[in-house]
Amino acid sequence: MKAGVKQAVFVTAACLLWLTGCETTSTNLPEGLAANNGEQPAAASAAAEPETTGSVPPEAQPLAPSDEPGGLAGEGSKDELTLGKTQFRANNFGLAEQHFRKAVEAGPRDLEAWVGLAASYDRLRRFDLADRAYDQALRIAGRTPEVLNNLGYSYLLRGDIKRARKTFIEAQAKDPKNPYIKANLDLLEESVHSRKAVQ
Repeated sequence: MKAGVKQAVFVTAACLLWLTGCETTSTNLPEGLAANNGEQPAAASAAAEPETTGSVPPEAQPLAPSDEPGGLAGEGSKDELTLGKTQFRANNFGLAEQHFRKAVEAGPRDLEAWVGLAASYDRLRRFDLADRAYDQALRIAGRTPEVLNNLGYSYLLRGDIKRARKTFIEAQAKDPKNPYIKANLDLLEESVHSRKAVQ
């Protein structure tokens, strides 16, 4: 009898030692994500962003909004937004576009992410995609001075002076003291007088 108890204790101890060496994963993580800080294995990462669409598959989307710090949902969108802004300020517009796109995929009603995405497309000279992003921003917020100012600047980059002026004037009528709108109107006039396109 004593030999059987000793053998059971030994087997139990061996199992416990083996289990302590294993990493456990949270059942809250979406399928396909490992517990290693949310990173995907290389094979899953390659499949996560198809080259043609750049979209993230459903299993990599946040599960639900969370108010808890470090929660899966909401944090990813904010992190991507912050990274997008950082890359945009560094003139890395391709990387900024990727982060803003992930932010709008995670938070489809995030106005700031849509405007950042549109501005990134402007700088990449993908005005067809910029128009789509501005349309989403306008659906979310309406014709606010901020969205109109960015849209006017987009037209200015395209060389569409007439639409740029009209859009800037509409934005200025809604917020007459906004220094950014005034600066863009001045830039537009300077561009017209010098006959140089805005870069």
